[in-house]
Amino acid sequence: MRLKDLFNFKRKTRPIKPSQEMISEQELSELWTQCPSCKTTIYTAELKNNLMICSKCEHHFRLSAYDRIEHLVDADTWEEINCSIKPSNPLKFVDLKKYEDSIEAAKKRSGSNEAIVTGVGKIDGFETAFGIMEFPFLGGSMGSVVGERIARLCELAIERKLPVIIISSSGGARMHEGLFSLLQMAKTSAILSKLRENKLLFLSVLADPTYGGVSASFAMLGDIIIAEPKAKIGFAGPRVIEETIRQKLPKDFQTSEYLLEHGQIDLVISRKKLKETVTQLIKLHSKTLYGNPTNELNGFADIISQPLVSSSV
Repeated sequence: MRLKDLFNFKRKTRPIKPSQEMISEQELSELWTQCPSCKTTIYTAELKNNLMICSKCEHHFRLSAYDRIEHLVDADTWEEINCSIKPSNPLKFVDLKKYEDSIEAAKKRSGSNEAIVTGVGKIDGFETAFGIMEFPFLGGSMGSVVGERIARLCELAIERKLPVIIISSSGGARMHEGLFSLLQMAKTSAILSKLRENKLLFLSVLADPTYGGVSASFAMLGDIIIAEPKAKIGFAGPRVIEETIRQKLPKDFQTSEYLLEHGQIDLVISRKKLKETVTQLIKLHSKTLYGNPTNELNGFADIISQPLVSSSV
């Protein structure tokens, strides 16, 4: 071969065919999640194993209702109730699409058939009534079904003498139902007063975000109100308030830490410690304590002796 032929020589190559097993761009993007707080890129599987908490800055991502159930409720004790109660459209509401179509889209997106999942299960052996809101379902908005499910959950708790835990994550009342939605504020508040008359414990847990008619009713009526770190909690949004009062709000306004500092909630607890804390609170208020209260309360004393708010929670 002559020297000039070396430059004209082209290697014969076989074109690479795309494998049928190659993952799509969407699947590839789902492998990694960026933390909105510290901007760290996190392997999604590790994030899920850590209860959707950033391992670097402790930012709490939103957690679905069924993931919360898996975390809080003892294995093989969960019994969902009231799931047959479904919304109607009494106002024949239509915006960009029919209310019924919005409901169907929300079901596919969230995996739930309403903005709250209710049921009974055991937490560390204590039978408890749970109501857990599902934010991806129309922003966790409270319509007539949410109010009815909470009312029936509390009625069951009264009948069976159970403590109640409701975890809120909601943008407020559901505009699609108008006045029917606003009536749920009074309805849920009324049933919680009956719960109190029967001397039953109601623990309200506030997750990000908790706003509007939910924060103005049952979410802030707990005997003990617990919030996750940095959760946004309020009635109207900060921009609306600033435009109304024409004043600049504090930087940490409407965060759980701000509300704790100003006496509006009782505890700010990391999601990792929530089950332990709730269990100790139920033990503290349980009649079964009277036999040997000292042993049961030692763990809770350890919890409340620690700082309630810190960068490590």
